Amino acid sequence: MLEALSSFITDYGYLNLFVLSFLASTVLPLGSEALVVALIYQGFNPFAVVLVATSGNYLGSCTTYYLGLKGRPVLEKFLSPSPEKLEKSERLFKKYGLYTLLFTWVPGIGDAITMVAGLMQLSFRYFSILVFLGKFGRYFAIAYLTVFFSS
Repeated sequence: MLEALSSFITDYGYLNLFVLSFLASTVLPLGSEALVVALIYQGFNPFAVVLVATSGNYLGSCTTYYLGLKGRPVLEKFLSPSPEKLEKSERLFKKYGLYTLLFTWVPGIGDAITMVAGLMQLSFRYFSILVFLGKFGRYFAIAYLTVFFSS
């Protein structure tokens, strides 16, 4: 069974990484870091791995941003966040500013940050630049450390 899993990862490595990275940056509690490490250990190009993971994670964040941007009534109806929680999130975002988006890679709070950016109708241009840079930095660090410690 382990051999079949290893074969599946090798045969569809980049596709698996893209999908997992995408899903990990939505509201689903997933992580893509282990697959990044596994692919690099299996001989995949570290820079390609970083670009695929970053792209998937960024696009997943864009989905969450869009939900915040267009879906406030849906969020309030189905997820039932209290108005106080929404106001608190918006106050924190206003207090710490735009550069909070550089930390969208942090587990637990990253998805909330992207959603609040959408709720606050932050410019998609600024959102894109900062979120992409933050996610690229995380995957680059993981890949660098993996290569460094595997040598």
